[in-house]
Amino acid sequence: MRCTALLLMGSLLAACPAGAADATDAPRPAPMKVTTFFATPEGGSRFGEVEIPFALQRDDGLGHVLHLSNAYGSPAVQFVDLPAGMNQDWHTAPARQIVVVLSGTIEVETTDGETRRWRTGDVFLPADVTGKGHRTRCIDGAVRVMFAPLPDDFDTATWSTR
Repeated sequence: MRCTALLLMGSLLAACPAGAADATDAPRPAPMKVTTFFATPEGGSRFGEVEIPFALQRDDGLGHVLHLSNAYGSPAVQFVDLPAGMNQDWHTAPARQIVVVLSGTIEVETTDGETRRWRTGDVFLPADVTGKGHRTRCIDGAVRVMFAPLPDDFDTATWSTR
């Protein structure tokens, strides 16, 4: 059995056969924690955390049990090169999206003055699509990222579509 990830016409798709969830009863790892930032009711922004559970598992046929999150089809995956010295003032995220840092270091500031940084291999989820938004800076050079927007009906609380 194989799960397949495809980049098809701008959409990131993952397909696993029906038996993928039945591989074994191996203990599941703790959920992956991903930093998010969101709009507050007052129009500001704050950091938070989303847990991505490993709801599925499958045997890879070579004696290993792989643990997988529920898949989602992204409507518009993009690879983006952010220029060295980029310092964006307040702006909202264009969509709720998973951001994977491919190279470099990126910093985000929320309206409460808190800043966080992500480096190569880190993942975060901008979700402040309303309000004042956040500030974004490239630290020590250019940054390459992958944006994978979530579908409108995607529920991050359960990591699935409704």
